[in-house]
Amino acid sequence: MTTVRVPGFEPAINGFHFANSFEHSPLRKFKLGDIATLDVGDAANGLCGGMSFSTADLHRAGLRPPSDTTPPVAGTPAYRYIVDRQITSFDGGRVPLRFYSLMDPSRPAREPLLSIMAGWFRIDRHSRTWVMIHEEWRKIRTDLDGGELSMLGLVRVVSLDPKLLGHNHQVVAYGYDLNGSALTIRIYDPNWPGDDTVTITLDTADERGSAAPTWSKPDAQLYCFFRAPYEPADPVAFR
Repeated sequence: MTTVRVPGFEPAINGFHFANSFEHSPLRKFKLGDIATLDVGDAANGLCGGMSFSTADLHRAGLRPPSDTTPPVAGTPAYRYIVDRQITSFDGGRVPLRFYSLMDPSRPAREPLLSIMAGWFRIDRHSRTWVMIHEEWRKIRTDLDGGELSMLGLVRVVSLDPKLLGHNHQVVAYGYDLNGSALTIRIYDPNWPGDDTVTITLDTADERGSAAPTWSKPDAQLYCFFRAPYEPADPVAFR
């Protein structure tokens, strides 16, 4: 069995000690002249991407997260930093689009033979199994084998309704165990602070078949995962 862990990272130590549960507050406010103020987003919907990015920033900087067990309130430096990283985690809108693409109910249950031809025309009509095993797991493994944390997007709903995008989730992969084709990815999940046992498992034997990932937590079904882009930032608000 192959076992890999990012050196010096344990969710119970290096993850935030508060859960992803914030009070209602807009992520951004825009002044429309002297007419009105436009509020965009709501922290109460979750800041999993911001917490995941901030956790990775702190680890890269050699810093521990604060000992607080309650989330920072709106207006504080820590809160503003997490919100900024939440917006960064969207990668200019590309990450929500990736979620929406993988939510598509029309994706085939198994990888079709015509997918090779589709690839020539750069049409993404692959099955979610193919995406996870053939494309995303390779990128995630490269990060982890190189001693780097890897950001994961978790697809938790299948629908063409864009209003359901917020049901998806972002977490941090910090290690894996690979026993033959049985893969277990170890993750820090902002929804489960202090928990070193959160995992995603997947049988990687057949990328053209139909394999469903299993998430160790019962709060939502998991349909697919992908590696999300990450660039580090200096966590000045926590220094």
